Amino acid sequence: MNTKVKYLNVEQLNAASEMLKAIAHPMRIAILGLLEDGKLLTVTEIHELLSIEQSTTSHHLGILKSKGVLTSKRKGKNTFYFLKHERLSEIIECISKCTN
Repeated sequence: MNTKVKYLNVEQLNAASEMLKAIAHPMRIAILGLLEDGKLLTVTEIHELLSIEQSTTSHHLGILKSKGVLTSKRKGKNTFYFLKHERLSEIIECISKCTN
């Protein structure tokens, strides 16, 4: 067993599992890809970049936020979404390398 996994407690393993389940969707992976490198984007920017409905975008963002993958901050009328932990972008990098 990997020594890093060995030191995770049950709560950490459950949280990690929930985050990975939330990410496990093609659109959500795409959203994470857009938010790499500390980018902050609004729902409108994300839905335009991915060419999907705004309601669908909001749905996916809600799931990612509720599972601790994303967080948001409000500036004026806009809410900006970003990776809660920048290291999550490494998952996207790994997926990209593993699917070539």
